[in-house]
Amino acid sequence: MFKKILIANRGEIAVRIIRACREMGILTVAVCSEADKDALHAQLADETICIGAPMAKDSYLNMESIISATLVSGAEAIHPGFGFLSENSKFVKMCQQCNITFIGPSAQTIDKMGNKSEARNTMIQAGVPVVPGTKEPIYEASVGLERAREIGYPIMIKASSGGGGKGMRIAESEEEFLEKFETAQREALNGFGDDTMYLERCIRNPRHVEIQILADQYGNTIYLGERDCSIQRRHQKMIEESPSCAIDEELRKKMGEAAVKGAKAANYYSAGTIEFLLDQNNEFYFMEMNTRIQVEHPVTEMVTGIDLIKEQIKIAAGEKLTIAQEDVKIQGHAIECRINAEDPDKNFMPCPGTVNYIHFPGGKGIRVDSALYAGYTIPPYYDSMVAKLIVHDETRELAIQKMRSALGELIVQGVKTNLDYQYEILNDNEYVQGNVDTGFIERFQKRFEEME
Repeated sequence: MFKKILIANRGEIAVRIIRACREMGILTVAVCSEADKDALHAQLADETICIGAPMAKDSYLNMESIISATLVSGAEAIHPGFGFLSENSKFVKMCQQCNITFIGPSAQTIDKMGNKSEARNTMIQAGVPVVPGTKEPIYEASVGLERAREIGYPIMIKASSGGGGKGMRIAESEEEFLEKFETAQREALNGFGDDTMYLERCIRNPRHVEIQILADQYGNTIYLGERDCSIQRRHQKMIEESPSCAIDEELRKKMGEAAVKGAKAANYYSAGTIEFLLDQNNEFYFMEMNTRIQVEHPVTEMVTGIDLIKEQIKIAAGEKLTIAQEDVKIQGHAIECRINAEDPDKNFMPCPGTVNYIHFPGGKGIRVDSALYAGYTIPPYYDSMVAKLIVHDETRELAIQKMRSALGELIVQGVKTNLDYQYEILNDNEYVQGNVDTGFIERFQKRFEEME
């Protein structure tokens, strides 16, 4: 097992990894930007190294500085968390060259799953259902137009290297296609340096359901149930649940086994997620694979009792999985709300600033993952998520009640947050009845504005 791990991240995920390492008796090294010298992760780690200026490109995305910090500190491994360099194959190769263990999959697997076209083809070969679409990459709008006629409208135009909704457009008709394709391709080139595109039939308002997998380096792969991540705003998740109220044991097994097949086809090891679209006929289709730990991993931990960060570390250290598929039991229901420093009344504008007072809820089945504390100044340079509130109870109904109570008890003063907005969702009749899909927020927003 590793003696010392460097955490190449910040915020609540860095704190989460530090706590897992402490429980395993592993020393930790935090890296921080100049803006994060007073951040909680920088205070909790055994060592802290400042790696650059506030902007992410000068610090948390600065591969050379992070590798240097690892070598200077004597850390044997790097945990990348999520975001930043967590899915950067070049960084993984640099770690290899410096005899540093990257806590995650291989560079080859990251490349294979990071390219949407190649990932899709890998799943087709593995027998995993995919949305009807193109098999070959598309570079010319005119070629895309011909393929779109074959697939049918509405059609989803996607960047092969995209993510987070960037480089993505829906064309409702042939008249819209050329403009939408060129816009998405331009966005992909500017955002990812890659203008490779592909097309998929657009499935209207599906559920977004993902399967958590764990795989070791010896071919053992298991699935840990699903998370329903359908409540999204502009392709960014807001609330996640496990299990999904739309899935029964038979469908869970079917989706789980498909995810395992896909992971094995990608030669995957570590914790990872296969994301599916679930249509109204309960047919599911591969969307993408996330080759890292997910923001929403706590809901899976709550319903399975398995610590995913610790499992990641053990797998990276060369240990075999000690959990068999039959050992995985889904107990109760968990919900996670992402708390962002943003103003819903001003189009969710980020609201950095100083936290004057904070109170976190407590009690059985309530968990808060956060790096906030009273007096902390949220910097303007990074993602606006400042906390994750997670609850667990015996049923979905009880979990919803508990989340309402916890949201009501959570107090953050000094900055605007989306707390009230999340509370309104938890009280929305459509949400309570489980009638959620990726179009939920658009419908809810209209009801929310009417309430005001």
